[in-house]
Amino acid sequence: MRPTDEQEELRAAVRQLLDRQPGPDAWGPLTGQIGAAGLAVPEEYGGAGCGPLEIHVVMEELGRTLAPVPFLGSAVLTTQALLACGDGALLPALTEGAAVGALAWAEEGAWEPDAVRAAARRVPDGGWRLTGVKDHVLDGADADLLVVVARTDTGIALFHVPVDGPGVHRESLVPMDATRPQARVTLDGAPGRLLGAAGDGGRVVARVRDLGCVALAAEQVGAAERCLELTVGYARERVQFGRPIGSFQAVKHRLADAYVQVEAARSIALGAAYAAAEGAADLPRFAAAAKSACSEAFSAVAGEMIQLHGGIGITWEHDAHRYFKRAHGSARLLGAPTEHRRRLATELCLTSPHIT
Repeated sequence: MRPTDEQEELRAAVRQLLDRQPGPDAWGPLTGQIGAAGLAVPEEYGGAGCGPLEIHVVMEELGRTLAPVPFLGSAVLTTQALLACGDGALLPALTEGAAVGALAWAEEGAWEPDAVRAAARRVPDGGWRLTGVKDHVLDGADADLLVVVARTDTGIALFHVPVDGPGVHRESLVPMDATRPQARVTLDGAPGRLLGAAGDGGRVVARVRDLGCVALAAEQVGAAERCLELTVGYARERVQFGRPIGSFQAVKHRLADAYVQVEAARSIALGAAYAAAEGAADLPRFAAAAKSACSEAFSAVAGEMIQLHGGIGITWEHDAHRYFKRAHGSARLLGAPTEHRRRLATELCLTSPHIT
């Protein structure tokens, strides 16, 4: 499982761009120069026609710098939701980077389809009205396009809700990780347009969750790798008792353990990306395993970064706290590791009845 030359060129281009334009200002060049917003969008909608492997490359690089851009929420979650619904009318604006999309899905911290309580009811004119509260909506406060998961009489469905329409209230939240903006979206009889078929939302959400977990695992690997790089560099420079702290056996062991965790996470994340690219039937298993393993690896390596940097690791001026916060925030996003291990166990039992 090795990236192609084209994927390595994409990696180099994204890394160079993020070096030149760090922070939120990187989104414009990422969409305009590299076409990141439309990487996984079919060419018929103006996209590049690429797939999960290219998304994997970009997410790794975004994770290295904790880039505060709406790639995960817009180019992955919202875009894949629209593709899974079979509704391409909204895709060109997202693909061109002219609009940022947000998928309003989770409720009270739960990402399972069964946890959806927001209700959608049909009105006499044939339209729909939505009522409910959505939490953890990535980039939801400033998004130009809002897709909402709600429950109808026939099951879960997805709806396009105008962000400035009546009955829509968006509130910026203050998450632990300030580099990943989140919002609460409250709907009170908000008008919406049905995307795809009513009752088909369960399948769509399951597909989006798997692809989102695969993409998020790649981001976690990129961030964990950068934590290790910074910590190794510090261990070479920090002198204690007349020698670099990296020369002490105890520190070497801790850095070696962190390296093993990063490389193991890289393998499972890349394996999940290949499973997604090949349309594997057991993608849910790969996605659950990758999200669980990469979440825990990133949290562990970020914790070691804090510990091995000593006092400077807990100061506001150093980046260590930013990676630590991203590690814990991303571990909860799309479901905690324990939830995905439970899902993995269920998948294994369904496909291997002899396992009890």
